Amino acid sequence: MAKNESPLKKTWIRLLKNKPAIISLVIICIAVVLAIIGPSIAPDKTPDADDQVLQLANMNPGFTTKMLLVQKNREENPTSFLKRVFTGKDNPNEMLPIVSYSFDSTNIILQTYEGEGRGSLQKSIPIVDVCEALSITQPEIQYQGKQATFTDFKEQKYSIDIEKLKKEIANERVINKTYHLGTDGYGRDILSRLLFGVRVSLSVGLVAVLISLTIGIFMGSIAGFYRGTVDNVIMWFINVIWAIPTILLAMAIRFAIGDKIPSFLAIFIAVGLSMWVEVARIVRGQVMSVREMEYVQAARGLGYQNGRIILKHILPNIIGPIMVVAASDFASAILIEAGLSFVGIGVKPPTPSWGTMLNDHRAYLLTPDKAFLALAPGICIMVMVLTFNLLGNGLRDAFDVKGQTQ
Repeated sequence: MAKNESPLKKTWIRLLKNKPAIISLVIICIAVVLAIIGPSIAPDKTPDADDQVLQLANMNPGFTTKMLLVQKNREENPTSFLKRVFTGKDNPNEMLPIVSYSFDSTNIILQTYEGEGRGSLQKSIPIVDVCEALSITQPEIQYQGKQATFTDFKEQKYSIDIEKLKKEIANERVINKTYHLGTDGYGRDILSRLLFGVRVSLSVGLVAVLISLTIGIFMGSIAGFYRGTVDNVIMWFINVIWAIPTILLAMAIRFAIGDKIPSFLAIFIAVGLSMWVEVARIVRGQVMSVREMEYVQAARGLGYQNGRIILKHILPNIIGPIMVVAASDFASAILIEAGLSFVGIGVKPPTPSWGTMLNDHRAYLLTPDKAFLALAPGICIMVMVLTFNLLGNGLRDAFDVKGQTQ
């Protein structure tokens, strides 16, 4: 290793040698990409992956069925490209699972799928109603030979060829849909909801860590730099908060906030305010050590203000331990959010959260054929927590001063 390499470059080289940490970093990067573009690649691209097909409740992974896409009788709201990518788009069609279908002169005759072990029912729908959004006030369809005249949702009259609609149904509106990880109790695609859940977990982790770092670094640096009475008061407060279990403190803060603000923002605040004490203790110890260094004494001798000394000379030199505790807190934030959602005081439905999904299907853990409903979100939580912990361990070793001298 070249002697003229910067400490940061040496740290990065040491991190690259830690294979578990690098694999974890790659997984985290993939998770971030999925959190950003999840709605555009998920099988269910509706907001919150909340497209429900009740006939398909609790289906096993790999379940495949024919689906008839029936145009909803409402105006389709235009959606921008960015909104489709980041939040999804409402499904303009009602999804109707079917076994088979046939046509008569004006209708489509369906054998609908009613669920596992429930057989099928026969149902007839006008062909025009399948392909077009009809008026709510004037839903009548008039037929003349192979032509159909109808009023659409915007109260405008149209004539259309029925044979053309039959071809549209056969080619575009009857599809084979596969649920790769099965469905939940409302017939929603589990894979899609897991992809949306990545966004919830990473968002809560990121904002909670930023909150905890802001408060913890401020409190710890003030206590470690000024010592004396200021240190005693801050440490007393830290010890009081430290004595309360983190999950219970987060629950108390969440209850105190109530419904005054959106649940998503409330979780950010509750989790962030429950984790800052560990940051403050570590920063305090590091500041107390660094403040006696010669360069800090020199800064004092030059007459620099205390705020500048802390920001410019002390904090940049303890960034390593701060990054390590940030990675650890990220894992803790994911666990706390999942725990709060599991007990029903986290992110509100229908927003998908891994903790909520685990709670909804915990009863299936003892059933061999349905255990995947609870195992899938549980595995996701485990993987994300493990990757952040492994990354934290890698950062700890990479920032180790003794190791850098090798």
